[in-house]
Amino acid sequence: QVQLVESGGGSVQAGGSLRLSCAASGYTYSSACMGWFRQAPGKEREGVALIDRDGSTSYANSVKGRFTISKDNAKNTLYLQMNSLTPEDTAMYFCAADLSQRLSYTLAESSYKYWGQGTQVTVSS
Repeated sequence: QVQLVESGGGSVQAGGSLRLSCAASGYTYSSACMGWFRQAPGKEREGVALIDRDGSTSYANSVKGRFTISKDNAKNTLYLQMNSLTPEDTAMYFCAADLSQRLSYTLAESSYKYWGQGTQVTVSS
């Protein structure tokens, strides 16, 4: 049974930093593409960043240069380091897993079959 559990969310002032974690279990962690998504109140969920099986990363334009996705295969844990946070980053953040074998991966939600429950990030001005 695949399980994803996020942690690390909280409240921070603009300009601050947070590091989110996602503990995974129930599958071969190193073989999956992992992604971070977020959903702000009244908005659709959007892809933030992904890291594929080989460690290649991709980011949404809105977070490039500020967020860093990484993973520790030994700990089955995914991370999202978020720096220079702004109120526009306020959202529920979700990690997700794409276990399919693909030539390339994207932040298309439909590709990710497994999702965590989310962790709230609130950035105040």
